[in-house]
Amino acid sequence: MTDTLYGRMYLAAYDTDAGAPYDRTRAGFLLRAASLAELAYLGRLADTSGEVAVADPGSTGDPVLDLVLSRVGAHRRTWKAWVRGDRRETLDAVEDRLAALGLITVEERPAFARAARREVAVRDAAGVRALQARLTALLRGSGPVEAYDAVVLALAAAGRVRHLVPSADARAHRGRLDAMTGRLDALAPGLGRAVRSLGTTLVAAQGGMGGG
Repeated sequence: MTDTLYGRMYLAAYDTDAGAPYDRTRAGFLLRAASLAELAYLGRLADTSGEVAVADPGSTGDPVLDLVLSRVGAHRRTWKAWVRGDRRETLDAVEDRLAALGLITVEERPAFARAARREVAVRDAAGVRALQARLTALLRGSGPVEAYDAVVLALAAAGRVRHLVPSADARAHRGRLDAMTGRLDALAPGLGRAVRSLGTTLVAAQGGMGGG
């Protein structure tokens, strides 16, 4: 449906039963982490003593990745700080990109005393459910898992996306999920640490910083 890591993460986290993204605050964090991981896999970002460093500032040809890359290039911060930073902007940018590709529809609905509310629907709900079923089957299996799928599953477990990684599977396949997160450790140690602490970050965000 989409070759991008951030696009796969968005569709994997989409709740087809509710007809809406799974928890917009959580989705924003997951998409920031997925975008950072994708840029690292592409060789655009590197880990420098726990901070994010831009290895190649040139355009990626993708508007979402270019947006994140430009933000990261403006400051030196830790991976955890960048997972938290600009997450709402990233969520909107991902939705705008997927809408432009014809994968979702986005409607802005007025809301009283707050910013406009977005209503998002996937165009191919059956295809999204098939993607989610494939990912869950990979978690429950024993074979190799492609890099982007491993990141999606590691993030879904850390973000408690229960329609993708049910609690029972998170417990039963803890070692397999740890190995998937370990691949992020190998890519960028600071990113792996940020993903491992994502649960605490989400609690703080929803309790102290508001929704996304």
